[in-house]
Amino acid sequence: MPCLLAIAGPSGSGKTLFTRTLTDDLTAALGEGSVQMLSEDAYYRDQTHLSFAERERRNYDHPDAIEQNLLARHLGELREGRAVDAPVYDYGQHTRADQTRRIEPASVLIIEGILVLANPAVRDLTDLKLYIDAPLDVCLLRRLRRDVEERDRSVDSVAQQYLDTVRPGYHRFVRPSAEYADLVITRGGRNRVALDTVRRAVLDRVSESASPQASVGEGA
Repeated sequence: MPCLLAIAGPSGSGKTLFTRTLTDDLTAALGEGSVQMLSEDAYYRDQTHLSFAERERRNYDHPDAIEQNLLARHLGELREGRAVDAPVYDYGQHTRADQTRRIEPASVLIIEGILVLANPAVRDLTDLKLYIDAPLDVCLLRRLRRDVEERDRSVDSVAQQYLDTVRPGYHRFVRPSAEYADLVITRGGRNRVALDTVRRAVLDRVSESASPQASVGEGA
């Protein structure tokens, strides 16, 4: 059975850097193809039935914006050793792209997103739950830079979305989900101590899963 990690935290907290660095560390230890990473963002609901203006006004910081059942089903199938075709999200169009992404089973599965610990079905599947924390002002500055540089957003639109949905969603859903975390981590992907701690825990879990089970009656 693969080891499944859930990595949550506010937008701009450093989740992605932590996840990528951890993935690189685990791949170096376990080999290519041993780690698969999924993004919760890919499971934003399809909105092709809505106009672009309507999509822009949607609240993407509420759990209902995510197709939670599909995400949990895909994680369950991967844990059972079956490949899945995950959606691909188009940030520019605020809806799903036409193509999908094939994800093969692996020794380690990582699901990353702001709301993954707010989803009971996902929590029930995970072996290790992490919450990446950072001050809100730092998160806002990082989000502003990312959305302007990478997603072709205006400063005004990012600021308005932050006030309308991001900050309220953080207080209502994201921050409360930290109570489910096994480990709360600051400084994101730059926290080498946390990265090493998680890496060791995952490698121990993978090693235990790979070990042959003791035969029935052994030691009697």
